[in-house]
Amino acid sequence: MINIRKLETELWESADLLRQGSKLTSNQYCMPVLALLFLRYAYSRYKMVEAIIKKERPSRGGRELPIEPKDFAAKNALYLPEQARYSYLVNLPDKVNLKTNDGKDILSLGQAVNYAMKLVEEQSEQLKGVLPKSYTDFDDKLLAELLRIFNNETIDKIGGDIIGRIYEYFLSKFAKAVASDDGVFFTPKSLVKMLVNVLEPSEGIMLDPACGSGGMFVQSGDFVNQSGQNATQKMTFYGQEKVEYNANLCLMNMAVHGLTGKIVSGDAANTFYHDAHNLAGKCDYVIANPPFNVDKVKEEAVISAGRLPLGKPGVNAKTKEFGNANYLWINYFYAYLNNHGRAGFVMASSATDSANKDRDIRENLVRTGDVDVMVSVGNNFFYTLSLPCSLWFFDKAKRPENRDKVLFIDARNYYTVVDRTLNEWTEWQLRNLQAIVFLYRGESDKYLKLLADYNAELNGKTVATAQQDLDAKKAEAKQIIEAATRKEKKKIEAEQNALIAELEKTLETARQYEWLTEKFGTDGTYRDILGLCKIATINEIAEKNFSLTPGAYVGVAEVEDDGIDFHERMSEIHSELARLNQEANTLMDEILKEWEGMR
Repeated sequence: MINIRKLETELWESADLLRQGSKLTSNQYCMPVLALLFLRYAYSRYKMVEAIIKKERPSRGGRELPIEPKDFAAKNALYLPEQARYSYLVNLPDKVNLKTNDGKDILSLGQAVNYAMKLVEEQSEQLKGVLPKSYTDFDDKLLAELLRIFNNETIDKIGGDIIGRIYEYFLSKFAKAVASDDGVFFTPKSLVKMLVNVLEPSEGIMLDPACGSGGMFVQSGDFVNQSGQNATQKMTFYGQEKVEYNANLCLMNMAVHGLTGKIVSGDAANTFYHDAHNLAGKCDYVIANPPFNVDKVKEEAVISAGRLPLGKPGVNAKTKEFGNANYLWINYFYAYLNNHGRAGFVMASSATDSANKDRDIRENLVRTGDVDVMVSVGNNFFYTLSLPCSLWFFDKAKRPENRDKVLFIDARNYYTVVDRTLNEWTEWQLRNLQAIVFLYRGESDKYLKLLADYNAELNGKTVATAQQDLDAKKAEAKQIIEAATRKEKKKIEAEQNALIAELEKTLETARQYEWLTEKFGTDGTYRDILGLCKIATINEIAEKNFSLTPGAYVGVAEVEDDGIDFHERMSEIHSELARLNQEANTLMDEILKEWEGMR
């Protein structure tokens, strides 16, 4: 299993090395480091696509036809000229003596990397002017060390929006000098996948008005491609991003995944005041993770910009500012949709039940019949913040049976612990949550397809048999490792641990299959599940003062009795606490006596 945290630490150490070895500010060195990471990841994808092209390549007269940039474009990948390939740069000698294509001298590693960035920009219209070319500011030895550290095989094995995740990690380490923007943080991959899975993009216009590092676009593109379509041909991506750093990373991220998009950054990208792409009423999909609870948004500028079909949030009469912009975002997401559009976005959990003007806007929204699904998400899903959140989904083309209904899912207790500060949904957990949406939408065929995928993966294994296999393997592995010689032990231990990891994966898959089928059976029929999901009507929502908090509808699942007497256990805890307090007081007295003796 790939240790992403370890990789991030190694990459950060490289950036910290750069900081210590130069006089540059955080703003000056942040983007060059990220662009090197981009180039490294671009090279990984280049190698992968190149292998596919060679395998499919016809030959003529016994000779293989040369590979051209258009071959990579056909695979939604970025072509890299030789002098822009990571392997070329990392293997350059200490004394550089090269020529550019137009005959200019390249006499340092910094110049070579600058030229590589220029060559990459020539392959992509949307990258022009985006990649940094300030590598001559760095000492060549330091730059060579950066290239070496990024020359990590693990990067070749990781897919998805890894750049965005590492970018967020870097922002948290670069501190306020770079990460001072209002509420900007990377959206975890499992939340992005959940948004995309429920939206099910297929073709048309997608807008992310707070697009950050572009993870929403990347995941949407993957979803479309995996359905057998070509995302570049089927989708048109538009983004607004106030922070230029983030916008540049978004463009890099999209390019390396073979996607094109129109991204606006800077003041013109402030969604509160600008519909930068003139897309109100035109979008098939809106997807976003906007900054939560933004304040000091100017009322006059907002009113002038329009896009408030659900009503105006509360305004501070003295300052003429919105104290909380959450319902401005909600208005915008709804306003951008065309008459059959879908929206999915992350929002502060407090917004599902906020009062006053927010409550009135929420009533207007619910009465449209376009609220589709609401999902509560627990703590520790964000990479640097522990706050809970909610996922909101709108659908202006709901099937008639669901026009006056909303599906509520409380997923606060359904997740996988990555470590002490981070939770996520695994692939099977994501598909299980998506399956609930399938059944709500009457798409039992998709539910049955998921069960078929489970069966293909498990090959008849149940939780019980998978657990037996795992226990037996652990016992066997222990014997094999103990019998190994000291010289062989490390290698054999790694091999056995890999086999155990596969069996643990099978066991977890079996558990997720059991979790799903125990609740919804194998027939593909939706059922309200106490503590997890409920389909509520608009009248039921009105009875709860138009709250959109899932927990208000799904209830609380019964907790299995653990056989422990509550009052007896509390008495034991209080006795233990009293004993510990007495010990602490005694220890403090002894410390004070010792201190007095030393004076």
